[in-house]
Amino acid sequence: MLKRNYIPLGVTIGLFLLMFVAGSFRYTGFFSGQVLLNLLIDNAFLLITAVGMTFVIVSGGIDLSVGSVIALTTMVSASLLQQGWPPALVILLVLIMGTIFGTAMGAAIHYFNIQPFIVTLAGMFLARGLCYVISINTITIDNAFYTAAAQTKIKLPGDQFVSISVIIALVVVALGIYLAHYTKFGRNTYAIGGSEASSLLMGLPVARTKLMVYGFSGLCSALAGVVFTFYMLSGYGLHANGMELDVIAAVVIGGTLLTGGVGYVVGTFFGVMIQGVIQTIISFEGTLSSWWTRIVIGVLLLLFILLQRLLGERRLAERG
Repeated sequence: MLKRNYIPLGVTIGLFLLMFVAGSFRYTGFFSGQVLLNLLIDNAFLLITAVGMTFVIVSGGIDLSVGSVIALTTMVSASLLQQGWPPALVILLVLIMGTIFGTAMGAAIHYFNIQPFIVTLAGMFLARGLCYVISINTITIDNAFYTAAAQTKIKLPGDQFVSISVIIALVVVALGIYLAHYTKFGRNTYAIGGSEASSLLMGLPVARTKLMVYGFSGLCSALAGVVFTFYMLSGYGLHANGMELDVIAAVVIGGTLLTGGVGYVVGTFFGVMIQGVIQTIISFEGTLSSWWTRIVIGVLLLLFILLQRLLGERRLAERG
């Protein structure tokens, strides 16, 4: 029989397939490989961020700073490129910055025993505020490397294509799957999310794992910021405003329990794709406001939380 933990994942994948098939029947031109690839092209930065968030939520935490870290990455990148810094050094610097930022929040959460919501909320305000310290205006990027990265199309069979951002996002997804299921770091993350007290009694490195989890989330956010910079070719303090909510929604719709201990990177992938399908359907419809995306995602999020609650209560009843 199917494990109960896999039920939300199965529902997510089934929902994605159902929505894509429904869109294919309703709209001419919807059922095509390029439409499917466009879901990845348009949501690559969201997918990268969501992989990092999956580890955070699986560990029993939350990270509200991801959108602000993306914005800060675009601002730092644009500012340094404007001053003539080489792109490779700029990308390396912002990745290190994101990792240190996330690790610092993880340290504050663990060593000072502060709720992740409070610490990452402070991190969100700090990163967003630093954007405006750099500049209150948009900084345009005209660097040749970034322009080439934004415009390069990787050809695929059937006259289809993807962007460099998609390749980066898929590599991050593959890395996330490997880390979650084939490393001690992944197993420790699941154990801490299941019960931090039990993990301490078992002698697991709780402190180190928490720091690594938030450091990895910061790294993913910074990398998403690099990809977002390719996408927008500018730095601006309002970039990715509110994206942390989209990321959390994608992870939860992907079957990750908000209470921690259960979750799959594959589910997160399909959670992001579901958001992309909703946006595409609304675009094909043409008469609906983009706010319908938020409405549908909100309904799905509520349904998945109710499903998680129902499965949790059944699990407790069976144990009792």
